[in-house]
Amino acid sequence: MREAPPAPAPTRAAQATIGDSEFDRDTAVTRRAPGVYDIDLSAGWTIISAVNGGYLLAVLGRALADALPHSDPFTISAHYLTASQPGPAVIRTDTVRTGRTLSTGQASLFQYDEEGGEVERIRVLASYGNLDTLPDDVRTTARPPVFPPMDQCFGPQDAPAPVPGSSAIADRLMLKLDPSTLGWALGAPSGKGEMRSWFGLADGRDADPLSLLLAVDALPPTAFEIGLKGWVPTVELTVHVRARPAPGPLRVSITTRNLAGGFLEEDAEIWDSADRLVAQSRQLARARLG
Repeated sequence: MREAPPAPAPTRAAQATIGDSEFDRDTAVTRRAPGVYDIDLSAGWTIISAVNGGYLLAVLGRALADALPHSDPFTISAHYLTASQPGPAVIRTDTVRTGRTLSTGQASLFQYDEEGGEVERIRVLASYGNLDTLPDDVRTTARPPVFPPMDQCFGPQDAPAPVPGSSAIADRLMLKLDPSTLGWALGAPSGKGEMRSWFGLADGRDADPLSLLLAVDALPPTAFEIGLKGWVPTVELTVHVRARPAPGPLRVSITTRNLAGGFLEEDAEIWDSADRLVAQSRQLARARLG
């Protein structure tokens, strides 16, 4: 087995820290009452005009971390009911069960229609614990993805011209995609349904469990490499956080094996700089055919 190349540190004038970065500010929630939180969803995490699903999951994840006695998401499953838009939103949480090692809660995010009525955008069920108390024993057949060093990969800034209105979230991410998964950008998709990339936040903030919820849904859709175009809205997304990531850029590998009936799955693995599998996810998404 070939080992993945070491991850060179991106060049940056200053590095943000966990708790003091744009991601932290834009996912911060304000407790209005027990179990009720306010947030203004930032336009900086949009694709075209819709708020990114991973950003939304991180917002709800932060509210649950405050509401539950444990702070780290272990598993979180989200159903996306209607498209979220930048602007005010309210989150309501409910504690389902608390235990010594795990606590379970649910949360919903609401926005407002033109008449001022609440519209539910996303609903999640999650179990939280403490990642620092997990045993070190690892028995796995999983292997880190192998793709070129960062300086041989390509990001949005390398494209000839940005798609109008689509680059807001890309400006906040450090993405360097494996050239073998970029056929779609050259008009020659491979048909394999694969997407791989180095991943980080543009301001240099290191990853933590909450930012892993963003990372699983931050790459271009695998549907592009299948030969499809346009928006691929998420229907359901489940994330398993396996470990607290080590400092440094992450490697994200996403695959789709089956598109049928207008829906496809995306299976994601996230590996940290210490070659540990720190998060996994599966989502069901709707494909725009024709």
